[in-house]
Amino acid sequence: MARMRMSFDLLNSEADGAQRMLNAIEPGSPLPIHRHKKTSETVVCLRGRLVEEFYSEDGVRVEAVELRPGGPVVVVNIPAGQWHSVRALESGTVILEMKDGGYEPIGPEDVLEL
Repeated sequence: MARMRMSFDLLNSEADGAQRMLNAIEPGSPLPIHRHKKTSETVVCLRGRLVEEFYSEDGVRVEAVELRPGGPVVVVNIPAGQWHSVRALESGTVILEMKDGGYEPIGPEDVLEL
């Protein structure tokens, strides 16, 4: 399946103490269920509409939160270690993602295969 998302890094340098990026996501873009063990993640919906989905350790969806500008929920904070994924509901959806610390790629143990 084609990747239908594009990121724009907002860091000043690799020495920045936090990660900040814009992420444009189209409906149908595959995004695996994953976690960030060392950092929480804050997601702000700037444009469009999306669902942030939360999962248990065994891959059961336990919560789904819709985000949209001007809606009842615009921002969500995802605790460190929480399994999650995001699904765009409208074309042109753009989010701001922020995490603590420098960039650390997620490993295979941080992707939940169903």
